[in-house]
Amino acid sequence: MVLQVHEVMKRFNATLALDGCSLEVEQGEVIGLLGPNGAGKTTCIRCIIGLIPIDEGTITVFGMHQDGRNKEIRRKIGYVTQEITLYEDMSGKDNLAFFASLYGMGKDEIGARIPEVAAIIGLEGRLTDKVKHYSGGMKRRLNIGCALMHSPPLIIMDEPTVGIDPQSRSFILRSVKELAKRGSTIIYTSHYIEEVEAVASRIYIMDSGHIIAQGTLAQLVARIQGDHIIEVEVRLGSEEVKSRLLSLPDVKEVVLEGNRYRIAVPAGIPILDKILGAFAHVPLVSINTKQPNLEDVFLTLTGKQLRDEVKS
Repeated sequence: MVLQVHEVMKRFNATLALDGCSLEVEQGEVIGLLGPNGAGKTTCIRCIIGLIPIDEGTITVFGMHQDGRNKEIRRKIGYVTQEITLYEDMSGKDNLAFFASLYGMGKDEIGARIPEVAAIIGLEGRLTDKVKHYSGGMKRRLNIGCALMHSPPLIIMDEPTVGIDPQSRSFILRSVKELAKRGSTIIYTSHYIEEVEAVASRIYIMDSGHIIAQGTLAQLVARIQGDHIIEVEVRLGSEEVKSRLLSLPDVKEVVLEGNRYRIAVPAGIPILDKILGAFAHVPLVSINTKQPNLEDVFLTLTGKQLRDEVKS
């Protein structure tokens, strides 16, 4: 067991950021951590790393109690932050060397490790350039590289693809998969559900400071596998129509995103005519039905959308 978070509570004045949060991570797993804005994902990560103290509960990392002062725990964790934490006027190589030195790595060890990390992040030919001349995607990749220099067995990536182009995002996802193949244990948070679907061997869903569901992708989808999802797009969405839909006896869940309604109904029950009745006198744009996926699980459990949510 690499990590155990047990019934952790964390308050910021009157705000309860973590409310009995519990999760476990085994060696070699890639854990996807999903949650809407304000769910507590980043707070949970910072508690795991020891950057902020917890009020109640316990956190154990590699069998060691996390009290925020254990240097051995810090050496075993590579933390990729949401914010890019690089020195713009230094070269990529110098950034890698500097962050490696913070973990006590010697000059020879750093020199041998830099080419290995450069290959992982795909910056072999640009390491002598100053970071200020990098694209946003290159900075993100270097940011990851700095967290890998000391070869940590546990890597925590907090929104590592925020604000970058699709090509760089694809490269980072491939890098995560490659790190996992090499035996790294990874915790990966993202506001892109498809990223978590692509890399995670197991997924935790957070809301309001605690874990509300966990399992493999197949296990989570199975929770609503007996449902069908009906998507109805209108010209102008309204809470009134949502309330009418929820009043129908066979409607299990309704999520309104702008002008699109996502309606969960039991499979095999003829209910479309009743749903259309709830949209009487409302101009329809489109109607689609589909099998549920992770996004549907997330929306069903939290009632909130994840897309474009960044900080938590």
